[in-house]
Amino acid sequence: MSLSVTQSQNYKNLTATGTVFTGPCGMFGIFVASASSTPTIKVTDGTDTVVNTFTPAGGTFYTIPARVNTSLVVTIGGTVDCTVFWTP
Repeated sequence: MSLSVTQSQNYKNLTATGTVFTGPCGMFGIFVASASSTPTIKVTDGTDTVVNTFTPAGGTFYTIPARVNTSLVVTIGGTVDCTVFWTP
């Protein structure tokens, strides 16, 4: 018998700051479709920093293998269209 392995995750598209999931969860990463006008992204567990502010590039996937305990929050500055991948 063979087993299949997949990396499918839940996802949420963001163009502004938002809470991706409330409660404990795992984060897989962020795909940035486009970024302009001094773009920034910061990832927090509630108010605790997971990944401090960085400047994203469009067309880039950022692997962020983190576990959060409170809530997964992504803060966006400038103009960013991104999709966050996570699992409860």
